[in-house]
Amino acid sequence: MIVSAAFSGKRYAVLGLARTGLATVEALLASGADVTAWDRREGPREELAGRATIADPLAIDLTGFDGMVLSPGVPLNTHPIAAKARAAGVPLMGDIELFAQARAGLPPHKVVGITGTNGKSTTTALVDHLLRAAGLPARMGGNIGLPILGQAPLPVDGTYVLELSSYQLDLTFSLACEAAALTNITPDHLDRYSGFAAYAASKARLFEMQDEGQFAVFGCADEATSAIQRAELARRPQGRAVCARYAYWQAHQAHWPSLQGPHNLQNAAVAAAIAVELGLSEGQILAGLASFRGLPHRMELVGTYHGVLFINDSKATNPASTAPALAAYPPNPGRRVHWICGGLPKGDDLDECAPAFGNIAAAYTIGGAGPRFAEILEPFMPVERCEMLCEAVRRAIAAARPGDVVLFSPACASFDQFRDYEVRGEAFKALVAELAGRAGGAAAPCGATTAA
Repeated sequence: MIVSAAFSGKRYAVLGLARTGLATVEALLASGADVTAWDRREGPREELAGRATIADPLAIDLTGFDGMVLSPGVPLNTHPIAAKARAAGVPLMGDIELFAQARAGLPPHKVVGITGTNGKSTTTALVDHLLRAAGLPARMGGNIGLPILGQAPLPVDGTYVLELSSYQLDLTFSLACEAAALTNITPDHLDRYSGFAAYAASKARLFEMQDEGQFAVFGCADEATSAIQRAELARRPQGRAVCARYAYWQAHQAHWPSLQGPHNLQNAAVAAAIAVELGLSEGQILAGLASFRGLPHRMELVGTYHGVLFINDSKATNPASTAPALAAYPPNPGRRVHWICGGLPKGDDLDECAPAFGNIAAAYTIGGAGPRFAEILEPFMPVERCEMLCEAVRRAIAAARPGDVVLFSPACASFDQFRDYEVRGEAFKALVAELAGRAGGAAAPCGATTAA
Protein backbone atom coordinates (compact mmCIF):
# COMPACT_ATOMS: atom_id res chain seq x y z
CA MET A 1 0.00 0.00 0.00
CA ILE A 2 0.98 3.67 -0.23
CA VAL A 3 1.97 5.17 3.10
CA SER A 4 3.16 8.69 3.86
CA ALA A 5 4.78 10.60 6.66
CA ALA A 6 2.42 13.42 5.70
CA PHE A 7 -0.36 11.61 7.57
CA SER A 8 1.59 10.68 10.69
CA GLY A 9 0.11 12.03 13.90
CA LYS A 10 -2.90 13.53 12.15
CA ARG A 11 -6.57 12.79 12.78
CA TYR A 12 -8.94 11.69 10.04
CA ALA A 13 -12.56 10.62 9.95
CA VAL A 14 -13.50 8.22 7.14
CA LEU A 15 -17.14 7.79 6.11
CA GLY A 16 -17.91 4.82 3.87
CA LEU A 17 -16.02 1.54 4.20
CA ALA A 18 -16.42 -0.20 0.89
CA ARG A 19 -13.28 -1.31 -0.92
CA THR A 20 -11.84 2.20 -1.36
CA GLY A 21 -12.77 3.30 2.15
CA LEU A 22 -11.14 0.27 3.74
CA ALA A 23 -7.98 0.75 1.67
CA THR A 24 -7.90 4.39 2.76
CA VAL A 25 -8.20 3.51 6.43
CA GLU A 26 -5.46 0.87 6.15
CA ALA A 27 -3.11 3.34 4.44
CA LEU A 28 -3.77 6.02 7.05
CA LEU A 29 -3.27 3.61 9.94
CA ALA A 30 -0.05 2.29 8.42
CA SER A 31 1.12 5.91 8.08
CA GLY A 32 0.65 6.57 11.79
CA ALA A 33 -2.62 8.50 11.61
CA ASP A 34 -5.43 8.45 14.18
CA VAL A 35 -8.53 7.25 12.31
CA THR A 36 -12.23 7.35 13.16
CA ALA A 37 -14.17 5.17 10.72
CA TRP A 38 -17.84 4.53 10.03
CA ASP A 39 -20.13 2.60 7.73
CA ARG A 40 -23.78 1.67 8.08
CA ARG A 41 -22.81 -1.97 7.62
CA GLU A 42 -21.59 -3.87 10.63
CA GLY A 43 -19.06 -6.06 8.81
CA PRO A 44 -16.55 -3.35 7.85
CA ARG A 45 -16.84 -1.81 11.32
CA GLU A 46 -15.97 -5.15 12.91
CA GLU A 47 -13.00 -5.53 10.56
CA LEU A 48 -11.47 -2.30 11.88
CA ALA A 49 -12.48 -2.64 15.54
CA GLY A 50 -9.51 -2.26 17.88
CA ARG A 51 -7.38 -0.51 15.27
CA ALA A 52 -9.54 2.50 14.47
CA THR A 53 -12.11 4.38 16.51
CA ILE A 54 -15.55 3.25 15.33
CA ALA A 55 -17.95 6.18 15.47
CA ASP A 56 -20.41 7.96 13.20
CA PRO A 57 -18.88 11.35 12.31
CA LEU A 58 -22.36 12.86 12.45
CA ALA A 59 -22.53 11.93 16.14
CA ILE A 60 -19.14 13.24 17.30
CA ASP A 61 -17.34 16.56 17.58
CA LEU A 62 -15.18 17.01 14.47
CA THR A 63 -13.18 19.90 15.88
CA GLY A 64 -9.47 19.24 15.49
CA PHE A 65 -9.70 16.65 12.72
CA ASP A 66 -7.31 17.16 9.81
CA GLY A 67 -9.64 15.73 7.21
CA MET A 68 -13.12 14.31 6.65
CA VAL A 69 -12.55 11.57 4.07
CA LEU A 70 -15.69 10.68 2.14
CA SER A 71 -16.61 7.93 -0.25
CA PRO A 72 -17.40 9.42 -3.69
CA GLY A 73 -20.88 7.94 -3.25
CA VAL A 74 -21.69 10.39 -0.44
CA PRO A 75 -23.72 13.20 -2.08
CA LEU A 76 -22.13 16.51 -1.06
CA ASN A 77 -25.26 18.44 -2.02
CA THR A 78 -27.60 16.58 0.35
CA HIS A 79 -25.66 14.66 3.03
CA PRO A 80 -25.45 16.50 6.37
CA ILE A 81 -21.81 15.53 6.89
CA ALA A 82 -20.71 18.18 4.38
CA ALA A 83 -22.23 21.05 6.35
CA LYS A 84 -21.04 19.65 9.67
CA ALA A 85 -17.43 19.29 8.50
CA ARG A 86 -17.38 22.77 7.02
CA ALA A 87 -18.80 24.25 10.22
CA ALA A 88 -15.98 22.58 12.16
CA GLY A 89 -13.36 23.85 9.71
CA VAL A 90 -12.48 20.33 8.58
CA PRO A 91 -11.64 19.92 4.87
CA LEU A 92 -13.67 17.42 2.88
CA MET A 93 -11.50 15.09 0.82
CA GLY A 94 -11.33 11.72 -0.87
CA ASP A 95 -8.69 9.06 -1.35
CA ILE A 96 -7.38 10.80 -4.48
CA GLU A 97 -6.59 13.92 -2.46
CA LEU A 98 -4.76 11.79 0.09
CA PHE A 99 -2.78 10.24 -2.76
CA ALA A 100 -1.94 13.74 -4.01
CA GLN A 101 -0.66 14.67 -0.57
CA ALA A 102 1.42 11.47 -0.40
CA ARG A 103 3.14 12.06 -3.75
CA ALA A 104 6.06 14.02 -2.28
CA GLY A 105 7.24 10.93 -0.42
CA LEU A 106 7.00 8.54 -3.39
CA PRO A 107 9.83 7.71 -5.81
CA PRO A 108 9.96 10.20 -8.73
CA HIS A 109 6.94 9.52 -10.92
CA LYS A 110 4.25 11.01 -13.13
CA VAL A 111 0.47 11.05 -12.78
CA VAL A 112 -2.05 10.92 -15.61
CA GLY A 113 -5.63 11.96 -14.76
CA ILE A 114 -8.51 11.12 -17.11
CA THR A 115 -12.10 12.27 -16.78
CA GLY A 116 -15.19 12.63 -18.97
CA THR A 117 -18.80 11.51 -19.06
CA ASN A 118 -18.16 8.61 -21.43
CA GLY A 119 -15.04 6.74 -22.44
CA LYS A 120 -12.88 7.55 -19.43
CA SER A 121 -12.61 3.92 -18.29
CA THR A 122 -11.52 2.67 -21.70
CA THR A 123 -9.12 5.59 -22.16
CA THR A 124 -7.59 5.00 -18.73
CA ALA A 125 -7.14 1.29 -19.35
CA LEU A 126 -5.73 2.05 -22.79
CA VAL A 127 -3.10 4.48 -21.49
CA ASP A 128 -2.09 1.92 -18.87
CA HIS A 129 -1.87 -0.75 -21.57
CA LEU A 130 0.21 1.43 -23.91
CA LEU A 131 2.73 2.13 -21.16
CA ARG A 132 2.98 -1.49 -20.08
CA ALA A 133 3.21 -2.73 -23.67
CA ALA A 134 6.14 -0.35 -24.14
CA GLY A 135 7.86 -1.87 -21.09
CA LEU A 136 7.28 1.10 -18.77
CA PRO A 137 6.11 0.75 -15.13
CA ALA A 138 2.50 1.85 -14.71
CA ARG A 139 -0.26 1.52 -12.14
CA MET A 140 -3.99 2.04 -12.85
CA GLY A 141 -6.46 3.20 -10.20
CA GLY A 142 -8.98 5.82 -9.15
CA ASN A 143 -12.45 5.03 -10.43
CA ILE A 144 -11.22 1.82 -12.05
CA GLY A 145 -9.44 -1.25 -10.75
CA LEU A 146 -7.99 -1.38 -7.26
CA PRO A 147 -7.98 1.64 -4.89
CA ILE A 148 -4.80 3.61 -5.52
CA LEU A 149 -3.83 3.83 -1.84
CA GLY A 150 -4.07 0.05 -1.55
CA GLN A 151 -1.55 -0.58 -4.32
CA ALA A 152 2.21 -0.83 -3.98
CA PRO A 153 4.18 2.30 -4.89
CA LEU A 154 5.77 2.34 -8.32
CA PRO A 155 9.54 2.31 -8.82
CA VAL A 156 11.40 5.37 -10.05
CA ASP A 157 9.94 6.88 -13.26
CA GLY A 158 6.67 4.98 -13.02
CA THR A 159 3.32 6.45 -14.08
CA TYR A 160 0.08 6.34 -12.11
CA VAL A 161 -2.91 6.38 -14.49
CA LEU A 162 -6.08 7.50 -12.72
CA GLU A 163 -9.68 7.48 -13.91
CA LEU A 164 -11.37 10.37 -12.11
CA SER A 165 -15.12 10.80 -11.80
CA SER A 166 -16.69 14.17 -11.09
CA TYR A 167 -17.50 12.91 -7.59
CA GLN A 168 -13.81 12.21 -6.97
CA LEU A 169 -12.77 15.56 -8.41
CA ASP A 170 -15.20 17.29 -6.04
CA LEU A 171 -13.13 15.86 -3.17
CA THR A 172 -9.70 16.64 -4.64
CA PHE A 173 -7.89 19.99 -4.53
CA SER A 174 -4.11 19.46 -4.89
CA LEU A 175 -3.64 16.85 -7.64
CA ALA A 176 -1.45 18.45 -10.32
CA CYS A 177 -1.25 15.80 -13.04
CA GLU A 178 1.67 15.81 -15.44
CA ALA A 179 -0.88 14.88 -18.12
CA ALA A 180 -4.66 15.15 -17.97
CA ALA A 181 -7.51 14.38 -20.35
CA LEU A 182 -11.19 15.16 -20.83
CA THR A 183 -12.96 12.84 -23.27
CA ASN A 184 -16.36 14.55 -23.44
CA ILE A 185 -19.16 16.05 -21.36
CA THR A 186 -22.84 15.22 -21.72
CA PRO A 187 -25.62 15.68 -19.14
CA ASP A 188 -25.18 13.13 -16.34
CA HIS A 189 -25.43 12.90 -12.55
CA LEU A 190 -27.52 16.06 -12.48
CA ASP A 191 -29.12 14.95 -9.22
CA ARG A 192 -25.77 15.82 -7.60
CA TYR A 193 -25.36 19.25 -9.22
CA SER A 194 -27.35 22.44 -9.57
CA GLY A 195 -27.29 22.04 -13.32
CA PHE A 196 -25.19 21.04 -16.32
CA ALA A 197 -22.86 24.02 -15.93
CA ALA A 198 -21.99 22.93 -12.39
CA TYR A 199 -21.34 19.38 -13.58
CA ALA A 200 -19.04 20.66 -16.34
CA ALA A 201 -17.24 22.87 -13.82
CA SER A 202 -16.54 19.79 -11.72
CA LYS A 203 -14.79 18.19 -14.69
CA ALA A 204 -12.84 21.40 -15.34
CA ARG A 205 -11.29 21.24 -11.87
CA LEU A 206 -8.89 18.54 -13.05
CA PHE A 207 -7.22 21.11 -15.33
CA GLU A 208 -7.43 24.01 -12.92
CA MET A 209 -5.28 21.99 -10.51
CA GLN A 210 -2.53 21.63 -13.13
CA ASP A 211 0.39 24.00 -13.53
CA GLU A 212 0.45 26.07 -16.71
CA GLY A 213 3.22 24.00 -18.26
CA GLN A 214 1.60 20.61 -17.68
CA PHE A 215 -0.08 18.82 -20.56
CA ALA A 216 -3.82 18.51 -21.24
CA VAL A 217 -5.74 16.90 -24.11
CA PHE A 218 -9.44 17.26 -24.88
CA GLY A 219 -11.94 15.35 -27.01
CA CYS A 220 -13.24 18.65 -28.43
CA ALA A 221 -16.25 16.92 -30.05
CA ASP A 222 -18.81 18.74 -27.88
CA GLU A 223 -19.13 22.40 -26.95
CA ALA A 224 -18.75 21.93 -23.19
CA THR A 225 -15.44 20.13 -23.63
CA SER A 226 -14.26 22.62 -26.25
CA ALA A 227 -15.08 25.52 -23.92
CA ILE A 228 -12.83 24.08 -21.21
CA GLN A 229 -10.06 23.51 -23.77
CA ARG A 230 -10.29 27.14 -24.91
CA ALA A 231 -10.11 28.38 -21.33
CA GLU A 232 -7.02 26.29 -20.66
CA LEU A 233 -5.43 27.28 -23.97
CA ALA A 234 -5.66 30.92 -22.90
CA ARG A 235 -3.52 30.34 -19.80
CA ARG A 236 -0.98 27.82 -21.10
CA PRO A 237 1.93 27.90 -23.56
CA GLN A 238 1.34 26.68 -27.09
CA GLY A 239 0.84 22.91 -27.32
CA ARG A 240 0.00 22.34 -23.66
CA ALA A 241 -3.82 22.29 -24.06
CA VAL A 242 -4.67 20.48 -27.30
CA CYS A 243 -7.55 18.76 -29.04
CA ALA A 244 -7.20 15.08 -29.89
CA ARG A 245 -6.02 14.37 -33.46
CA TYR A 246 -8.78 12.13 -34.83
CA ALA A 247 -7.89 12.29 -38.51
CA TYR A 248 -4.25 11.43 -37.86
CA TRP A 249 -5.04 8.17 -36.03
CA GLN A 250 -8.18 7.15 -37.94
CA ALA A 251 -6.17 5.76 -40.85
CA HIS A 252 -4.93 2.99 -38.55
CA GLN A 253 -8.20 2.15 -36.75
CA ALA A 254 -8.99 -0.86 -38.90
CA HIS A 255 -6.09 -2.64 -37.19
CA TRP A 256 -7.49 -2.19 -33.65
CA PRO A 257 -10.08 -4.99 -33.14
CA SER A 258 -11.21 -3.76 -29.70
CA LEU A 259 -11.30 -0.08 -30.62
CA GLN A 260 -13.82 0.13 -33.44
CA GLY A 261 -16.34 2.93 -33.91
CA PRO A 262 -16.25 6.74 -33.55
CA HIS A 263 -16.40 6.58 -29.75
CA ASN A 264 -13.33 4.37 -29.62
CA LEU A 265 -11.50 6.58 -32.11
CA GLN A 266 -11.94 9.37 -29.57
CA ASN A 267 -10.66 7.15 -26.76
CA ALA A 268 -7.66 6.08 -28.83
CA ALA A 269 -6.80 9.58 -30.03
CA VAL A 270 -6.90 10.95 -26.47
CA ALA A 271 -4.81 8.05 -25.14
CA ALA A 272 -2.32 8.45 -27.99
CA ALA A 273 -1.83 12.14 -27.21
CA ILE A 274 -1.00 11.26 -23.61
CA ALA A 275 1.34 8.49 -24.75
CA VAL A 276 3.22 10.90 -27.02
CA GLU A 277 3.55 13.32 -24.09
CA LEU A 278 4.98 10.50 -21.98
CA GLY A 279 7.62 9.72 -24.60
CA LEU A 280 6.24 6.73 -26.51
CA SER A 281 7.04 6.44 -30.21
CA GLU A 282 4.37 6.18 -32.87
CA GLY A 283 5.37 2.58 -33.47
CA GLN A 284 4.92 1.72 -29.79
CA ILE A 285 1.53 3.43 -29.75
CA LEU A 286 0.26 1.67 -32.87
CA ALA A 287 1.40 -1.71 -31.57
CA GLY A 288 -0.32 -1.08 -28.25
CA LEU A 289 -3.57 0.05 -29.88
CA ALA A 290 -3.60 -3.14 -31.97
CA SER A 291 -2.99 -5.43 -28.98
CA PHE A 292 -5.49 -3.78 -26.61
CA ARG A 293 -8.27 -6.25 -25.76
CA GLY A 294 -10.74 -3.81 -24.25
CA LEU A 295 -12.25 -3.65 -20.80
CA PRO A 296 -13.95 -6.80 -19.52
CA HIS A 297 -17.48 -6.96 -20.95
CA ARG A 298 -17.20 -3.61 -22.80
CA MET A 299 -16.44 -4.22 -26.50
CA GLU A 300 -14.11 -6.93 -25.22
CA LEU A 301 -12.27 -8.94 -27.84
CA VAL A 302 -13.06 -12.58 -27.07
CA GLY A 303 -11.11 -13.95 -29.99
CA THR A 304 -11.22 -14.93 -33.64
CA TYR A 305 -12.40 -18.46 -34.42
CA HIS A 306 -12.42 -19.82 -37.98
CA GLY A 307 -12.08 -16.23 -39.23
CA VAL A 308 -15.06 -14.92 -37.22
CA LEU A 309 -14.48 -12.14 -34.67
CA PHE A 310 -16.37 -12.45 -31.36
CA ILE A 311 -17.04 -9.34 -29.23
CA ASN A 312 -18.39 -9.39 -25.67
CA ASP A 313 -20.29 -6.17 -24.88
CA SER A 314 -22.34 -7.55 -21.99
CA LYS A 315 -21.96 -4.28 -20.08
CA ALA A 316 -24.33 -2.67 -22.59
CA THR A 317 -27.43 -2.92 -20.41
CA ASN A 318 -29.60 -0.44 -22.33
CA PRO A 319 -30.06 0.67 -25.95
CA ALA A 320 -28.00 3.84 -25.45
CA SER A 321 -25.02 1.70 -24.46
CA THR A 322 -25.49 -0.70 -27.36
CA ALA A 323 -25.83 2.01 -30.03
CA PRO A 324 -22.05 2.79 -30.20
CA ALA A 325 -21.25 -0.91 -30.49
CA LEU A 326 -23.55 -1.29 -33.49
CA ALA A 327 -22.14 1.88 -35.04
CA ALA A 328 -18.63 0.46 -34.70
CA TYR A 329 -19.16 -1.89 -37.64
CA PRO A 330 -20.44 0.05 -40.69
CA PRO A 331 -21.41 -1.91 -43.83
CA ASN A 332 -18.46 -3.71 -45.40
CA PRO A 333 -18.63 -6.11 -48.36
CA GLY A 334 -16.39 -8.59 -46.57
CA ARG A 335 -18.00 -8.34 -43.16
CA ARG A 336 -21.45 -9.09 -41.76
CA VAL A 337 -22.50 -8.41 -38.18
CA HIS A 338 -24.52 -10.98 -36.21
CA TRP A 339 -26.09 -9.20 -33.24
CA ILE A 340 -27.16 -11.11 -30.11
CA CYS A 341 -29.49 -8.97 -28.00
CA GLY A 342 -32.11 -9.21 -25.29
CA GLY A 343 -32.51 -9.89 -21.60
CA LEU A 344 -34.52 -7.95 -19.03
CA PRO A 345 -35.69 -4.83 -20.88
CA LYS A 346 -35.36 -1.33 -19.44
CA GLY A 347 -37.81 0.08 -21.97
CA ASP A 348 -40.06 -0.83 -24.87
CA ASP A 349 -38.02 0.35 -27.85
CA LEU A 350 -34.65 0.27 -29.57
CA ASP A 351 -34.88 3.80 -30.96
CA GLU A 352 -31.32 4.73 -30.00
CA CYS A 353 -29.99 1.71 -31.89
CA ALA A 354 -32.10 2.31 -35.01
CA PRO A 355 -29.56 4.46 -36.92
CA ALA A 356 -27.22 1.45 -37.05
CA PHE A 357 -29.79 -1.19 -38.08
CA GLY A 358 -28.33 -1.12 -41.59
CA ASN A 359 -25.06 -2.48 -40.22
CA ILE A 360 -26.65 -5.74 -39.03
CA ALA A 361 -26.88 -8.87 -41.15
CA ALA A 362 -29.01 -10.77 -38.63
CA ALA A 363 -30.21 -10.49 -35.03
CA TYR A 364 -30.60 -13.27 -32.47
CA THR A 365 -32.99 -12.33 -29.67
CA ILE A 366 -32.94 -13.80 -26.17
CA GLY A 367 -34.57 -13.43 -22.76
CA GLY A 368 -37.65 -11.54 -21.66
CA ALA A 369 -37.11 -8.81 -24.25
CA GLY A 370 -36.72 -11.34 -27.05
CA PRO A 371 -40.26 -11.32 -28.49
CA ARG A 372 -40.57 -7.50 -28.38
CA PHE A 373 -37.10 -6.97 -29.85
CA ALA A 374 -37.92 -9.44 -32.63
CA GLU A 375 -41.06 -7.46 -33.51
CA ILE A 376 -39.05 -4.25 -33.70
CA LEU A 377 -36.19 -5.70 -35.72
CA GLU A 378 -37.95 -8.02 -38.20
CA PRO A 379 -38.89 -5.21 -40.64
CA PHE A 380 -35.19 -4.30 -40.92
CA MET A 381 -33.23 -7.57 -40.80
CA PRO A 382 -33.54 -11.36 -40.45
CA VAL A 383 -34.25 -12.32 -36.84
CA GLU A 384 -33.74 -15.64 -35.07
CA ARG A 385 -35.87 -15.98 -31.92
CA CYS A 386 -33.62 -17.97 -29.59
CA GLU A 387 -34.72 -17.33 -25.99
CA MET A 388 -31.50 -18.73 -24.44
CA LEU A 389 -28.00 -17.29 -24.90
CA CYS A 390 -26.53 -20.68 -25.74
CA GLU A 391 -28.97 -21.14 -28.63
CA ALA A 392 -28.24 -17.64 -29.93
CA VAL A 393 -24.48 -18.25 -29.91
CA ARG A 394 -24.94 -21.61 -31.61
CA ARG A 395 -27.07 -20.16 -34.39
CA ALA A 396 -24.81 -17.15 -34.90
CA ILE A 397 -21.76 -19.39 -35.24
CA ALA A 398 -23.61 -21.58 -37.73
CA ALA A 399 -24.50 -18.55 -39.87
CA ALA A 400 -21.21 -16.65 -39.64
CA ARG A 401 -18.53 -16.90 -42.28
CA PRO A 402 -14.88 -15.77 -42.23
CA GLY A 403 -14.66 -12.01 -41.90
CA ASP A 404 -17.94 -11.69 -39.98
CA VAL A 405 -18.46 -10.36 -36.44
CA VAL A 406 -20.59 -11.96 -33.73
CA LEU A 407 -21.49 -9.10 -31.39
CA PHE A 408 -23.07 -9.77 -28.01
CA SER A 409 -24.47 -6.38 -26.99
CA PRO A 410 -27.73 -7.11 -25.15
CA ALA A 411 -29.24 -3.59 -24.70
CA CYS A 412 -30.88 -5.08 -21.61
CA ALA A 413 -30.22 -5.92 -17.99
CA SER A 414 -29.16 -9.47 -17.23
CA PHE A 415 -31.39 -10.38 -14.32
CA ASP A 416 -33.88 -12.58 -16.17
CA GLN A 417 -31.23 -15.27 -16.75
CA PHE A 418 -28.00 -14.13 -15.02
CA ARG A 419 -26.94 -12.60 -11.70
CA ASP A 420 -25.30 -9.59 -13.35
CA TYR A 421 -23.75 -8.45 -16.61
CA GLU A 422 -20.35 -9.84 -15.60
CA VAL A 423 -21.68 -13.38 -15.15
CA ARG A 424 -23.57 -12.99 -18.43
CA GLY A 425 -20.42 -11.88 -20.23
CA GLU A 426 -18.38 -14.74 -18.80
CA ALA A 427 -21.09 -17.16 -19.94
CA PHE A 428 -20.89 -15.75 -23.46
CA LYS A 429 -17.11 -16.14 -23.53
CA ALA A 430 -17.35 -19.70 -22.27
CA LEU A 431 -19.96 -20.54 -24.90
CA VAL A 432 -17.82 -19.09 -27.67
CA ALA A 433 -14.81 -21.10 -26.50
CA GLU A 434 -16.92 -24.27 -26.35
CA LEU A 435 -19.05 -23.91 -29.46
CA ALA A 436 -16.75 -22.14 -31.89
CA GLY A 437 -14.39 -25.10 -31.86
CA ARG A 438 -17.09 -27.30 -33.34
CA ALA A 439 -17.88 -27.26 -37.03
CA GLY A 440 -20.53 -24.57 -37.29
CA GLY A 441 -21.56 -25.20 -33.69
CA ALA A 442 -24.40 -27.36 -34.97
CA ALA A 443 -23.75 -30.37 -32.77
CA ALA A 444 -23.01 -28.44 -29.58
CA PRO A 445 -25.32 -28.97 -26.60
CA CYS A 446 -27.04 -26.07 -24.88
CA GLY A 447 -28.06 -25.76 -21.25
CA ALA A 448 -25.30 -26.29 -18.71
CA THR A 449 -23.21 -23.21 -19.51
CA THR A 450 -26.10 -20.78 -19.64
CA ALA A 451 -27.07 -21.66 -16.09
CA ALA A 452 -23.97 -19.89 -14.77
